[in-house]
Amino acid sequence: MEGRYVVLERLDPARHAADLFAANRESDAIWDYMPYGPFADEAAYRAWAEGMAGRADPWFVTLIDRATGRAGGVASYLRIEPAAGSIEVGHIALAPRIQRTRAATEAMYLMMAWSFGAGYRRYEWKCNALNLGSRRAAERYGFSFEGIFRQATVVKGRNRDTAWFAAIDREWPALKAAFDTWLDLANFDAAGRQRQGLSALTRPVLVTSDPALL
Repeated sequence: MEGRYVVLERLDPARHAADLFAANRESDAIWDYMPYGPFADEAAYRAWAEGMAGRADPWFVTLIDRATGRAGGVASYLRIEPAAGSIEVGHIALAPRIQRTRAATEAMYLMMAWSFGAGYRRYEWKCNALNLGSRRAAERYGFSFEGIFRQATVVKGRNRDTAWFAAIDREWPALKAAFDTWLDLANFDAAGRQRQGLSALTRPVLVTSDPALL
């Protein structure tokens, strides 16, 4: 999958692990809500990546920032259920250098576009309910809040309540238009500042909003 700002490649530890580990070292906070990480050294990260790279579910991609040509993060499809027409995006671990960039937003757009283009009816986003940053991101990308699954699991010895979000196929045309408008070069001034925020463009599509963000 390729866009103006980012290229998504299948996770390849031999080509990506060194850059990803170096980028991830900028902040251990990206692992706070993950079931793995942080990693002590590149060898440990590479071993994790090798364990994930061959899987069909989750199916990992690496985000290559076109501005630098280097890997800046990973994401995956998971809970892939073709019979139900449902697929989830998750395992999103972006280094600080690529967070809140056009490349990061375009990556989420490309993954959503592929999912609905492949015929999936439902595109899910789930996160630890304590992770307000992820909950804000879900709404910004046009996922409607669907509730909290209390005591859903245990991660790193701590209870996890899980916040559920989803977008469905009939919402995709409006979401696509919102992303296209936001990503358009005309939406940014000479200093790179956005003229319209993506949240304002996707908000009319939301069926329900997250009460924690009100």
